[in-house]
Amino acid sequence: MSDDMMAEVLSEAEKKMAKALEHLESDLAGIRTGRANPSLVDRLHVEYYGTDTPLNQLSNISVPEARMIVIQPWDKSAIPAIEKAIQKSELGLNPSNDGNLIRIVLPQLTEDRRRDLVKLVHKRVEEGRVAIRNVRREAHDDMRDLRKENMATEDDVKAGEQRLQRVTDSFVAQADQLGQKKEADVMAV
Repeated sequence: MSDDMMAEVLSEAEKKMAKALEHLESDLAGIRTGRANPSLVDRLHVEYYGTDTPLNQLSNISVPEARMIVIQPWDKSAIPAIEKAIQKSELGLNPSNDGNLIRIVLPQLTEDRRRDLVKLVHKRVEEGRVAIRNVRREAHDDMRDLRKENMATEDDVKAGEQRLQRVTDSFVAQADQLGQKKEADVMAV
């Protein structure tokens, strides 16, 4: 009985850690590198008929060149709202439109801007690590509660904690790898 509950606690922790890693990955995708990437803007929220709507639900986003993003809205009346959302974002991009589509030319990143972006990558990776460790702490507490309620033995808890630590280490290492890859992308000229 106690093994099933311990396995359930571990399984739940693993799912939550995977979600934290997914969140980190999407956060990092939104950080600019020297190359254009649709993920830079596709999560931007646009005020569309009074509703906050993700840009990727209002338009087709493409990258025809290494440093250009083209946004083709399905409803041309949304162009001013999309431009406003891009200008308000923390991306520091300047959109231009021709009445049918929006073009964003990405300026070359300066060395200082690259360093700032690397700091942002480090910050996001650390937030991801903290989220993973918080999941570990919750699972730890759940295991101890099982012990207090006599639903698990001390040995079960010790074995569970060791497995939990291995899973945590694995997810933290994956978060670090994502951060290193993104940092390399940002620093590539």
